[in-house]
Amino acid sequence: MSETQSPIITLSTDGTKGRYAAKVDSIDEPAELTFSIVNESLIIADHTAVPDTMRGFGVGMALVERLIEDARRKQVKIIPLCPYVKAQSQKHPEWSDVIHG
Repeated sequence: MSETQSPIITLSTDGTKGRYAAKVDSIDEPAELTFSIVNESLIIADHTAVPDTMRGFGVGMALVERLIEDARRKQVKIIPLCPYVKAQSQKHPEWSDVIHG
């Protein structure tokens, strides 16, 4: 994967669970960010996983940015239970409009 290649991120939901999956050309295993839906206005980001073959290319950050973008669009707050999402939210105070706690 080249550093300029952007992942293709898809969102799927099933009941109270949601998953962003990031795919890049030539890598079969997707990266993912999973979340739980508490109610119409609150979700819990609970897990982020990036395969070793995608590390260092910003795929995890792309997943979090998509989560933030969607939360703003849907007017949803995010509880960052996942250590990666929590760490990134602390580095990005401009996300405070959607990060809860």
